Amino acid sequence: MPDTPAFPAFSAPPPPPPLRVVVADDNPVVRAGLTALLSGRDDLEVVAEAADGRQAYEFAVQYRPDVVLLDVRMPGVDGISALPHLVRIAPVLMMTYSKEADIVHEALRLGAGGYLVHGEFTADQLVDAVRDIKAGRAHFTPTASSALLQGFRGGSPADGGPLPEGLGTAFSASAHTATPHPTPTAPNALPAAQLPGRQSAALSSQQQPDVARSTPGSLPTAAAGGVLTELSQREVEVMDLIASGMTNQEIAATCFISQKTVKNHINRIFAKLNAQSRGEAIAIWHGARRGGPDHV
Repeated sequence: MPDTPAFPAFSAPPPPPPLRVVVADDNPVVRAGLTALLSGRDDLEVVAEAADGRQAYEFAVQYRPDVVLLDVRMPGVDGISALPHLVRIAPVLMMTYSKEADIVHEALRLGAGGYLVHGEFTADQLVDAVRDIKAGRAHFTPTASSALLQGFRGGSPADGGPLPEGLGTAFSASAHTATPHPTPTAPNALPAAQLPGRQSAALSSQQQPDVARSTPGSLPTAAAGGVLTELSQREVEVMDLIASGMTNQEIAATCFISQKTVKNHINRIFAKLNAQSRGEAIAIWHGARRGGPDHV
């Protein structure tokens, strides 16, 4: 009787590479704490720490992270000014002490995938948020969610009003406004004009990595004006709940429908909004709710 061949030894597939994170905060204690917290997880790796928006951009170009954690108030280039440039490279999670509703609205309009206020989340919730932001799932702490609900209920700050302390004005107004899709070979350097601090020539020569990602909030003007009418009443309700920070399970319970039905609604909503993630959909939706194409 022939020998029975040995059963091949089972070998588990190698684990996926850790998510690469850039941490941007002007407080060195906060940076060190975040780095220690995230680096203690096997699937997360902090590849760089930045003290302002300019450094965050430079490190994002250099390391091509999976996620950027971004503070709002930083000297030189603040987080709001750097945000529209960073979202072209990687998903951005705002993590800050800034609770003002107008700052929350502006960060989401410019493409942030989530907004966490210090003191309102645990270490595990932060880790989950980093993982989820990479996967396109938005995260908001209670203050940020309340700011969104305030906007939906007609209590949002006046459109176009300046942010406090000159936030978002490190560059010219044209550079701060969300821009159309760049071509893959177009440079995505921070504006060379009006740059505080060091010389900008080297930074301006940096080329944007070839990232197959649509610019958050970049809905064509013609489509932006019809966002609210293209969606069904149920889809509007679901999108409002998404923008408030609810999970699919919470939306299903609120609307008395199954999670599968929620997913079907979300797929149709994303297709109509030309969005690839919850963060993009929220940015587009918030712009449409606050005034249509001029705010998208």
